[in-house]
Amino acid sequence: MDERGRTAGRRRAGNHVEIVGTGPRLELVGDFDVRSTGRVRSAIDEALVHHDRVVVDLAGVENVDLTALRVLAAAGRRAARDGHHVLVASPQPGVRRLMHLSHLARLMEVESVASSA
Repeated sequence: MDERGRTAGRRRAGNHVEIVGTGPRLELVGDFDVRSTGRVRSAIDEALVHHDRVVVDLAGVENVDLTALRVLAAAGRRAARDGHHVLVASPQPGVRRLMHLSHLARLMEVESVASSA
């Protein structure tokens, strides 16, 4: 735990998304909605400057809106156009459900993390 009583790694960001990590893996924690899409888009674009494959880990995201999912789909399309990949990893069941209901899952590369035994 850090000095604020938060556990290192997966921290609850409250009502906004926090981007944890840099490089080829971006972990999002909190609520990913229209208020944070600009920051997430910029972080993905910056990571793609240095890496051919970027993973956006959604394990720490419990709530998402359609605007946020559209940002992920658009990032994947832009990356593919340049020969790169954006993978969405570990979406929570509610997030995955919205991805499928909105048909945006078809426009994203979605990676599931196998549970460790």
